Amino acid sequence: MTPPEKTPIKPQSLPTPLDLPLEWRVSAGHVDYDIAVAEMAARAEAIRQGMEGELVWLLEHAPIYTAGTSAKPEDFINRDLLNTDGATIREVGRGGEWTYHGPGQRIVYIMLDISRRGQDVRRFVREVETWAIASLTLIGVNADRRQGHPGVWLNTDKLPPDKIAAIGVRLTKWVSWHGMAINHSPDLTAYERIVPCGIHDGGVTAITNHRPNISMAELDGALAKTFATSFPFDG
Repeated sequence: MTPPEKTPIKPQSLPTPLDLPLEWRVSAGHVDYDIAVAEMAARAEAIRQGMEGELVWLLEHAPIYTAGTSAKPEDFINRDLLNTDGATIREVGRGGEWTYHGPGQRIVYIMLDISRRGQDVRRFVREVETWAIASLTLIGVNADRRQGHPGVWLNTDKLPPDKIAAIGVRLTKWVSWHGMAINHSPDLTAYERIVPCGIHDGGVTAITNHRPNISMAELDGALAKTFATSFPFDG
């Protein structure tokens, strides 16, 4: 298997506490999930050893259901692969429960040296949420946290609310990997086969349901613009 194409698109450098520059990468097409996980693990180790800089990697996956470390078997409503439109299933080492990845969803993998960025897991997760909220705000989507529930939720009068971004991170020796998934324009019916993130009192939504003219490239631009203020560090 060949590694996915590396496409740095950020014209100016992003702040990093490391001596090596932070890489901002966007991959075209659908990156194989197993390849992505292997590359993330290798990059996280290289960051820890000081051989490579931090990385923010934006991509899409072909349809796949993933189970985090807290996933409950009963929350996958239909495990029959013949009825999952060709989607695969993976049990992974990130935090969180069941989620879906597929075309139209912006996957954001975040490989940062948290030992140099506060060394605080809760702070880091909150920074990831802050980043998603700030980026969505920039493109005209009003979202916020939901007390007692992970991820980012649409801020409307609808009850229960709809989730628009899922977060599931992993830290290995204080280097982060995995990250978040923001629903730009995925097939939302795919979520009907699982209890997303184990939350029964909430739905899922997408950016294009509320801002139909917003492109994936505009979302990427918002993520780039809000990164530095969402992940502050001393140095």
